[in-house]
Amino acid sequence: MPLPRLLENKLRLPVIAAPMFLASGPDLVVETCKAGALGTFPALNQRTTQGYDDWLQEIATRLAGHPDAAPFGVNLIVHKTNSRLQADLERTVAHKVPVVITSLGAVREVVDAVHSYGGVVLHDVISRRHAEKAAEAGVDGIVAVSAGAGGHGGTISPFALVAEIASFFPGVIALSGAISTGAQIAAALMMGADLAYIGTRFIATQESMVDADFKQMLLDSNASDIIYTPNISGIPANFLRASIVAAGLDPDNLPAHGNMQVESEAKAWKNYWSAGQGVGSILDLPSTGDLCGRLVGEYRDAIRRLVDGGRLEMNGTKRGNIAIVSGAVTCPR
Repeated sequence: MPLPRLLENKLRLPVIAAPMFLASGPDLVVETCKAGALGTFPALNQRTTQGYDDWLQEIATRLAGHPDAAPFGVNLIVHKTNSRLQADLERTVAHKVPVVITSLGAVREVVDAVHSYGGVVLHDVISRRHAEKAAEAGVDGIVAVSAGAGGHGGTISPFALVAEIASFFPGVIALSGAISTGAQIAAALMMGADLAYIGTRFIATQESMVDADFKQMLLDSNASDIIYTPNISGIPANFLRASIVAAGLDPDNLPAHGNMQVESEAKAWKNYWSAGQGVGSILDLPSTGDLCGRLVGEYRDAIRRLVDGGRLEMNGTKRGNIAIVSGAVTCPR
């Protein structure tokens, strides 16, 4: 479907750089937005609400000098153990953050607060049931977190998850799950998503906040090096097997973890590094701007191959956010 007005014609690339815990900060967000994709970060990447407020001000100030930059967004954890939610939401509203991505709970009050100033709310889900609850809460878009995604990923095939959500939800759908290249962005849109939601590939950039050893581990890993377990934070997530070994644990015999506690997440994720199954496509550590430029080229080339091969006949038409006009391929912006 068409993107919300706030995003329409604002993206050079139909991509959201996912809000990654302990990895996304102002530098990554600003450089992503300047390159034409939607940059985001988790509010909890700052240890206090005041720190979160400072980051919002910094990002807005730095982007003010770039009128062609894409909007930015933040991630709010809507979970009963997040004692900062209300305070962070108040600062979000005060700064009129363009896009808010909610996780671990779709709540009408949060959606209404963001809508009060014209903001857009996306909610990430791993199942149809969660998507239905998000739709009932009035969100503008749903992030379909499918099998292979980093962080708190799901286990459902992206083909199945996107199709099921699209069958009842008329809003924007972003697809998450092992997307690392421009061709994969094009594939996400062709299967019915409006945006690609990319995390791990952006960890392996110069601007991400993780340390050099984490980035090197991404370069050294492939899909078979990812382990999916609830025994790190209490909710199933994908982690790099080598990081668990380095922390002194046996990945195949992890001790059971109790229920998730937001306040203790930082300690767990600092030692055990999360990544998605797309790590095998990561071969370098470019700047964010260079990565986005590469993705734009790969994305356009992928669509051209479909057109030139006769597998896509859309002259003069538009499907989702891919436009084909007399054989010429255009991006959303």
